Amino acid sequence: QVQLVESGGGLVQTGGSLRLSCAVSGRTFSTLALGWFRQAPGKEREFVAAISWSGKSTYYEDSVKGRFTISRDDAKNTVYLQMNSLKPEDTAVYYCNADPRFPLGYAYEYDYWGQGTQVTVSS
Repeated sequence: QVQLVESGGGLVQTGGSLRLSCAVSGRTFSTLALGWFRQAPGKEREFVAAISWSGKSTYYEDSVKGRFTISRDDAKNTVYLQMNSLKPEDTAVYYCNADPRFPLGYAYEYDYWGQGTQVTVSS
């Protein structure tokens, strides 16, 4: 069973930046694609970004393209999400997950999640 621990969220103003981290354990990190999802109040959890096991391929949801960057550090078993030019509509709890598939599946396919990290963007 994979263990996921997200961190790095906080309160920022519109246009600000945050860097999220997710420590992954319990499976061989280097063989996994990794992804970020988010869930805003009253909405379903949605895909945000994914990175392949090699780190050579990335995939983004349209609304975050050009603003968010996903990366991974295999030495630290950690995946990151650099979020720039933040908007109020980015406010959500952010979660990571891991999967042999790239660019990961739909959120409803995963039974296990970490605690998430809250991102709040004020206008």
